[in-house]
This record gives sequence, structure tokens and C-alpha cells, in this order.
Amino acid sequence: MSRWIGLGALALFSMALGLVLGPTTIGIADVWAALLGRGDETTVAIVRDLRATRTVLAFLVGGGLAVTGAALQALVRNPLADPYLLGLSGGAGLGAVGAISFGLSGVWGVPLAALGGALIAIALVYRLAVVSGSVLDPRVLLLGGVVVGSFAASLMGAIMAVAPAPEIRNALLWLLGSFSGASWTRVWVFTAYAAIPLGIIWVQARPLDLLTLGEEPALVLGADVERLKRTLYFSASLLTAVAVAVSGIIGFVGLVIPHAVRILWGHTHAALLPAAFLLGGSLLVAADALARTLFAPVELPVGVVTALIGVPVFIILVRRWQT
Repeated sequence: MSRWIGLGALALFSMALGLVLGPTTIGIADVWAALLGRGDETTVAIVRDLRATRTVLAFLVGGGLAVTGAALQALVRNPLADPYLLGLSGGAGLGAVGAISFGLSGVWGVPLAALGGALIAIALVYRLAVVSGSVLDPRVLLLGGVVVGSFAASLMGAIMAVAPAPEIRNALLWLLGSFSGASWTRVWVFTAYAAIPLGIIWVQARPLDLLTLGEEPALVLGADVERLKRTLYFSASLLTAVAVAVSGIIGFVGLVIPHAVRILWGHTHAALLPAAFLLGGSLLVAADALARTLFAPVELPVGVVTALIGVPVFIILVRRWQT
């Protein structure tokens, strides 16, 4: 119970940081007053319409990516699996780069193009991974993701080679992840699309425990393995696609967080999944706050910050496994 209390406190602390920190630091008392609609109009607008939307969206996206990483690591039984391993980042990136390069970078132009590209990548990888028309092979799933991702990366390079310089810069910034376009509309859209796959993955917590033992033991213990693999693949893919559509490509959250949580909560997914959601959300909110403040008024891509945090943490985890 104390670990859950601590994790909840960490989530609240990170969200408070997201509201307080920025190019202009706002005191916690002023933040609270602004959330209640009191105080200076400018402060209220900054807190409620800018920082609150970024904080909530970052928390939801971080939590979603962490849960997806945990589910995919069980699905393919590979500790290095993350939400972008299955070609989704390549497909989403290709859609977004195409939209930016051809001048379709409106409020919803890039997110919709990224979502469309990710869904196409999902379909391609799935067809490659289905062996003999029925069996979803996790090994082919990984290889298919690598092939589709590499092909999409080549097409992205070709598009950026002929695109004007400003569009190239915008495309690169999007590819590294950002919450600068956060709005309450995007929060509600993400919530609406993510709620169902998150719920499906949560319901499959017990079968996920069985799947980590291997397909044959899971089948003997009563799991419908093929149906479970398809359910997990499409749920994780949809969740990742929506996250990429609203925030760009943000790495390491879905890779590192599940491993960190397993150290504290063990391998039981009934506890692992909600803990990963809270810790992943906390990490991404803190990373976004740092991205806004380290070199203010210049804003770093949040994907750069998660990489700077994620790489040392991953090295520490690897050393822990080896000892």
C-alpha cells in the first residue's frame, strides 16, 4: 500500500511541476487560484488553457505508452519491445512528414495524417505476421515491423530531401515529439480513442501473465492464445497510433517504464499495468516541464529529454539484471 501511495504522490508532484514550471515560473498558490478561475486573467489563461492541457495530455500519453510497452513485451516475449518496434513510428512519421511537407500542417492536418500512416503500418505488419492465414507469429511480427519501419523511413528521407527548409525543420521537430499543440480538444480525442484499448489490455491482465510463460503453457492453462495475441496487437497498435498522432514520436517511455515497475511490483500484470500508467505519465509530464524550461524561451523536443533520461535509467536496469 505504501508503494501505491508513493506512486500517487509522485504523479501529483509531477503534475504540479507541469503547472508551475515554464518560461515564466508561477507560484503554486497562483496556480491553484488560476485553476479556480481567480486572479490575473493572463495567469488564468496560461495555467488553464496552456499548461493544464499540456500536463494532462502528457500524463495520458506517457501512461498509454508505458502500458503499451508492458503489453507488447509480454506479447512478443522480448524485453526490448516498445510501442514503436512494430513499424508504427515509421508509418506515423511518414504520414506526418508528408502532411507538413505538402502544406497540410493545420490544427488537425498532421495528427490525422500521422494516425492514417500508423493505421496503414498496422495493417501491413499484421498481414506480414499472419502465417498460413491464421497464426500470428511474434517473430515475424518483429521482423515485419522492422521492414515496414525501414521502408517508411526511406520514404520520409525522400520527401524531406525535396521539401523546403522550413517544412523540413517542422517535420524534424514533430518527429522528436512535442506537446506544443496541446488543447482540451486533443485531450478529449485522445481519451475517447485510448479508453477502449486501455480497458481491453487491463481486462487481459491474467492472460498476459500466462502468455509470459510461453504459448504452449498458456494454452494448456486455458488461454485462447491466438485470439489473445490479435487482441493485444490491435489494442496496443491503436493506443500507440493515437499517442503518436497527438504528440509525435516519443521514445523510451514504453521501453524503460515497464522494466522499472517490474522491479518494484513484480511481473503480475494486474499491478504492473496501472503502476506503469502512473509512472509513465509522471515521467512524461516531468520531461515536458524540463523541455520547456531548460533553454527557455527555446523549447526542446520532449523526445530528446526522454532519451536523456531513459538511456541512463536503462543502463542502470541492465546492470541490475546482470548482478
